[in-house]
Order: sequence, then C-alpha cells, then structure tokens
Amino acid sequence: MSIFEVLTIIIPSTLLTAAPLIFTSLGGVFSERSGVVNIGLEGLMSVGAFTAAISTLALEHSGFGDASPWIAILIAAIAGGLFSLIHAVVSISFRADQTVSGVALNFLAAGLTIFLVKMIYEGKGQTPYITHNIDKISIPGLSKIPFIGPIFFQQVTYTSYLAILVSVLVWFIIFKTPFGLRLRSVGEHPAAADTLGINVSRMRYIGVALSGVFGGIGGAVYLVTITSNYSVSTIAGQGFLALAALVFGKWHPIGAMGASLFFGFAQALSITSQQIPYLDRLPSVIMLTAPYVLTLIVLTGFVGRAEAPKADGVPYIKGQR
Repeated sequence: MSIFEVLTIIIPSTLLTAAPLIFTSLGGVFSERSGVVNIGLEGLMSVGAFTAAISTLALEHSGFGDASPWIAILIAAIAGGLFSLIHAVVSISFRADQTVSGVALNFLAAGLTIFLVKMIYEGKGQTPYITHNIDKISIPGLSKIPFIGPIFFQQVTYTSYLAILVSVLVWFIIFKTPFGLRLRSVGEHPAAADTLGINVSRMRYIGVALSGVFGGIGGAVYLVTITSNYSVSTIAGQGFLALAALVFGKWHPIGAMGASLFFGFAQALSITSQQIPYLDRLPSVIMLTAPYVLTLIVLTGFVGRAEAPKADGVPYIKGQR
C-alpha cells in the first residue's frame, strides 16, 4: 500500500473524528476566556448527543427526511446552552468551586440522559438508531483535484469543514471584536473590567452559555456522523479529549482546532489501523488506547508551559481585587 493510499484512509477519518472535538473545545475557549473553568464538557456533549438522537428520531417520523439531523444539531445547541446555565449559576452566582461544579455537571448529564432514555423508550438503555445521518460525501469539483482531492475532499462530511470555518470565526470574534475584548478582559482582570463598566457576571454567563451551545453541537455532530444512537457509553471520553485539546491549544481557538485535529488523527489511527500495513499487526488494545496515551504524553510535555487566563477559575466578588 502506497503513502497516498494510506493518506486517503487516514485523513478523511481524522476530519470526521476531529469535528466534534473542535466544536466542543471552542465552547471551552469561550468559557475559560471569560474566567470560568468548565470541565463539564463531557456532560454537555452527552446532553447534545441525547438531544440530537431523540430530535432526529422525532423529525424523521414527522417527514423532515435528510434535514432531520441538521435541525437536530440546532436543537442540541439550545439544549446544551440551557444545561450549561446550571454550571453558570453555581459557579458565578453562588461562587462554588468550578471544578466540583463541572464534575457534578458530568455526572448529572450521564444520569439524567439515560434516565430519560429509559422513560421514553420503555426501559431500554439506548435509543433506536437514526436512519438519516450526515453521511460522507465527495465534494463536487474539489474531489477531482489531483492528489489533494482524494485525500481531503472525498469521503468527508460537511460538518468537518464547518468546524474548521467556525474555528476561524471564533478566533475573529474573540480577538478582533469589542465583544471578544470584553470577554477576555473579565477572564484576565475582572476588577479592572468592572471599573470600566463591563458587567463581569453577565459576560461570564455568556461565556458559559456559549460553551454549552458549542458542547451541544459537538455531541450532536458526534451522534449524527459517527454513532447514530445514544447510550451511556456514546460519548465515552470525547469531552475530556476536547478539554485536553483546549489546554494543549493554549486557550486559543486556532490552537484548540489544531489540537483537536491531532487527537482526531490519533483516534483515526485506532479506527483504521486494520487497513494499514504494519499497524494491522499491533494488538487492537494498543490502538484503542492510543488516543488517551497520546493525550497524557502531550499534556505532560506542554501543559506546564501553557498559561490559562489569569482569572480563570477565580470567582469574582465586586469590590475585591
């Protein structure tokens, strides 16, 4: 098998698995840039995936056809945003420990979604499979480009390229707009921002809510492009990989995207290893654990040199510096 053939297998799979991580890590950027630590990304993805599953199934029965998963992603974004407000109220209004709140959010999401699945589907532990996925396609015109076309534009989903475009848009919003400047200011020096008339609590609420919206989208994209149904093991650590991508990317939208692509590549290797010479000889357990081992190695090597926003994780009390 040639290098070209290997790339045509790995790259499309990388783009597929990286898209949910990109969306979710971008949500983490909004939250932590505002000064609120959010390790509840796993829970937000679970809520998004659950909402996408039941929404797609309902829309399919209502005759929406191929539009069902796209509408479900929008519904999941709203559900994720609303669910994230629990973390916002606890950590911003009540000034509770943000790490504990994020852990509680993960447990609450896992328990609540499976409880609802059993309530809706008569005791079953998982939803039925959706019939309208966002399928892999070959992009007309671009897929015919010599060498590049088969690697980057064949057997891909639109959500992968949408995730990359949204990363650039988020970078522009955070670093090139007045809203982004206010968001970053409350994450770096909330007291100074307060003296300039910026409502610190409101900006932090917006940051956390946006993390919920993007986390919901990430979970929904994972469901409608990869798993097709929801159970307790559907997300299976994807939210923590997104959190690792956020840290590895140094709380920067483009950095988070790049780190997500790296972790997506690691997952793609574990999925496609049986089709690739030499890798197919390795025990499957090695390839299945590879993404998480790489996460530990990367974070061990880089997290010490990555600096979070200065007020990240610090509750703001008006009048205190």
